[in-house]
Amino acid sequence: MAPAADRAGYWGPPTGTLEWCEENYAVSYYVAEFWNTVSNLIFILPTIYGAIHSYNAGLEKRYVAAYLCLTAVGLGSWCFHMTLKYEMQLLDELPMIYSCCMLMYCLFECFKYKNTINYPFLFLLVIYSISVTIIYVSLKKPLFHQVMYGTLVTILILRSVYIVLWVYPWLRGLGYTSLAIFLMGLFFWILDIVFCNKLRALRTQLPPTVGALTQFHAWWHIFTGLGSYLHLLFSIYSRTLFLKYRPKVKFVFGIWPVLLVESPRKQ
Repeated sequence: MAPAADRAGYWGPPTGTLEWCEENYAVSYYVAEFWNTVSNLIFILPTIYGAIHSYNAGLEKRYVAAYLCLTAVGLGSWCFHMTLKYEMQLLDELPMIYSCCMLMYCLFECFKYKNTINYPFLFLLVIYSISVTIIYVSLKKPLFHQVMYGTLVTILILRSVYIVLWVYPWLRGLGYTSLAIFLMGLFFWILDIVFCNKLRALRTQLPPTVGALTQFHAWWHIFTGLGSYLHLLFSIYSRTLFLKYRPKVKFVFGIWPVLLVESPRKQ
């Protein structure tokens, strides 16, 4: 039975294997988890811009693909939290695996010469993605997905630490910032699960606009979206340094980081 604070809405009863702490249809009849839905804009808008910017800058297509993979994560998560349907849950969770595999390929191949493709590594990542997809769809166990996703994230973290410690130590600011922001998102994800009942009770005593700040799963989206974006920026920075493009970070509107590449050569 759904918690008392949950309401019926346009998409009908939830069919997903997961439900989060935000009260269902509390803000809109058409959006099951309003704040968990709109917070995915952090995954969607900046990554679309990043894909366009990378293409126009002449960067390798793998980075355009990586940005679009993150966009797919945001779109899938938007659909899942809006509907709470199982099919949309898969559209949320499986792209998380695929995007991490794409980010891993970018980060592990950033010190190779251009116009080369590591087919064995690419094949391994494809097999991993397919295997996780088949097993997860069969088992329908969220813990399996979380372990498989966490494994990829851990490998990405270790690779990033290696780069800032032994290859480009002057990138530690960007590398550690992306890691810290991502871990902050994980912290909010855990809080949302552990203290859900207390958070729901607290929201009944707060004005709606203030109560929205306690939607910690939405904060997970915001911090992991920003952390993932910065990680990809870190990966591109490492790659373009290796190719001697002389990259630099610029802040659009004084707050949002983008990578400028001086006189890149078209791929």
